[in-house]
Amino acid sequence: MDLVLRAMTPGLTARLGQQLVVDNRGGATGVIGAELVARAAPDGYTLLFHSSAGMGIVPNLNQSLPYDPVRDFAPVTLATSSPYMLVVHPKVPVTSVPQLIAYAKARPGELNYASSGNGSSTHLAGELLNRMAGTRLVHVPYKGAGPAVADTVAGHIQLRFSSIPPAMPHVKAGRLRALAVTGAQRFVLLPDLPAMAETVPGFQVDSWLAVFAPSRTPATIIRKLNAEIVAALHASELKSLLETTGVEAVGSTPERLGQVLREELARWAPVIKGLGIRD
Repeated sequence: MDLVLRAMTPGLTARLGQQLVVDNRGGATGVIGAELVARAAPDGYTLLFHSSAGMGIVPNLNQSLPYDPVRDFAPVTLATSSPYMLVVHPKVPVTSVPQLIAYAKARPGELNYASSGNGSSTHLAGELLNRMAGTRLVHVPYKGAGPAVADTVAGHIQLRFSSIPPAMPHVKAGRLRALAVTGAQRFVLLPDLPAMAETVPGFQVDSWLAVFAPSRTPATIIRKLNAEIVAALHASELKSLLETTGVEAVGSTPERLGQVLREELARWAPVIKGLGIRD
């Protein structure tokens, strides 16, 4: 998130004629920073740059948030998007998602998948597959992506839904086998890799970053911010830089971001409720 935002800042500063200050407010999976923006003056000078996990998953995990992700924010634009990649250890004798599902169904409870922690996107992706495909993959949470990838490469874990950058070197070296991406369609940066939805219709897990303003920010300010941020995202230098990190520059209308947020909240609500997990 910080890398993408800092890459956007020079072009956006030039376009707006205003110095942008990146203020990282860590803690509580972004809740601290989000609350600050929710309470800020709706004048366009304080914005929130947040993730699909922070806006779409955390509100389902934490019922006592000091803000509502839909009511207390005005969508500005979807900035970037990237799917996760489903990878397996080469010892797992499958080369496609249909083969993996059949293999897992024949061995319920025997295949483990690594995540970055309970309630993370990579945890919920596996549970979504269990719900939609009828598999019984066993979740093994790790403290972060690094150890999860390492144990999958070592063969201690059979599979993982991974961000693309940390997994791709292992895929190219043959230490992991990529089966699919988790977007609704094939990813523009990996066009030869199938989408999970080609086998499991409706399956979608995207990692996106977006810009929000406080609610009640005037529509004229939202439109101005949207136009300038989208233009900055579409600058060729920034698009090329983002592609090296495995993400696609998007730049959407405010209305589209609002729709994406509502879909994200609705997608994870039944999964999280069924798991009975809370933040």
